[in-house]
Amino acid sequence: MKKTNSKDFLGKEVTVEIDRMLGTKHPKHGFMYMLNYGFIPNTISGDGEELDAYIIGVFEPIEKYIGKVIAIIHRTNDDDDKLVVAPLEKDYSNDAIRALTEFQERFFDSIIIR
Repeated sequence: MKKTNSKDFLGKEVTVEIDRMLGTKHPKHGFMYMLNYGFIPNTISGDGEELDAYIIGVFEPIEKYIGKVIAIIHRTNDDDDKLVVAPLEKDYSNDAIRALTEFQERFFDSIIIR
């Protein structure tokens, strides 16, 4: 399967399977997930795994989520883009996205693509 282009998802509705629920710890690095974090099934990211997604605007642990891709966090020092998924009727500023994803993104250099 060829690598999925994360830009194809901008503005689209997606279903995210959550594999790291809000409030759980990263299995290897030990930091706490401050957001629900999951993946888009049947996609391939730069790391060979599914395309990852942060869910913003939902502040309780969930297992699956349907929302809209409002941005992409493109890591400039790692080939592993992250989709930013929000409720259909919501939008968030780049500053809000940075603040909400800082718990994990602080380890990487990135730009936000709209």
